Amino acid sequence: MIMAIIGDMAEMLIDKRVIFPRNKQRQFILLAKEKINISWGAMAEMLNVSSRTLTDWKREKFSIPLGAITALSKKSGIKIPYNIEIKEPFWYVHKGARLGGLARYKKYGSIGSSEKRIAQWRSWWEKEGRFRKNTINNTPLSFKKPKPSDKLSELVGIIIGDGGISKYQISITLHHKDDAEYMIFVINSIKDLFEVTPAVYHDAKDSVNNIVISRKNLVKFCVEKLDLKIGNKIRQQVDIPEWIKRNKKFQIACVRGLIDTDGSVIIHKYGVNGKLYNYKKLQFTSLSRPLLLSVYKILKDLEVNPRLARQKEVWIDSKMSVKKYFDIVGSHNLKHLNRYRN
Repeated sequence: MIMAIIGDMAEMLIDKRVIFPRNKQRQFILLAKEKINISWGAMAEMLNVSSRTLTDWKREKFSIPLGAITALSKKSGIKIPYNIEIKEPFWYVHKGARLGGLARYKKYGSIGSSEKRIAQWRSWWEKEGRFRKNTINNTPLSFKKPKPSDKLSELVGIIIGDGGISKYQISITLHHKDDAEYMIFVINSIKDLFEVTPAVYHDAKDSVNNIVISRKNLVKFCVEKLDLKIGNKIRQQVDIPEWIKRNKKFQIACVRGLIDTDGSVIIHKYGVNGKLYNYKKLQFTSLSRPLLLSVYKILKDLEVNPRLARQKEVWIDSKMSVKKYFDIVGSHNLKHLNRYRN
């Protein structure tokens, strides 16, 4: 994770930096997310950075590159604020810095105190270093290799929906309150399928829990055997793997995982002759066109009357169709079930 963050920073150091007044950078990012109507994970993928880097921008720990601000402004329709400063790359580095010191900064970031370096090293070792070749511990950690199944297909949908894959880790990000029960389901699924207990990192600032599996060989298995992708899902325009598409039960399970993470139960309200009516709709959102079309096709084959909207959404509109979806596909996310039943 640390090395991934450093990679993001090093790549963006060549861009000009935007300096906001205090608390305004966070406000701009939050407003952009609301206008674009995407998850934090999707926003990070759109900007081609790690979720941690996006979190650091929200916390105003680091200034944000001009290219990222421009992209958010274009996508959301929000004008770039007038009261910002635009700084040249490396404006924070003293003019007399030696080239070697600058190169070290670009590669490793701020070094800080010895205690900070030790803490950073320990964090890197636990999350990444011990899974690399040629380290002190060179023995790969074992895991179970599950055969194709409904449960595995559902987990694939969850990972595609709210997950991310790096060279050494698989992570799934869920809301720490709304998805509390669902998080337990996801963790138990990982344990049952891979016989691995994931770590859980709570991010109080963003109200999320990050479920993290640190196994380089497990990542390799997911890429080579399950056809999942490392890196930016939107840029790669990910899709449901072919081995899932060939089996109807696997299709249903995968769609359940996708909609349990990137879907919503929407209450549609309208008035007729002074009376207020409401009913439930189901929405799935993705910026990956192949994934969107695959979900649409699977739902259409299930005869739940889906429709495509705004190039990034699949909707199930009628009361009977939503009921049919929950009868056939169902949900393991109590948040969706409660909203549908109440």
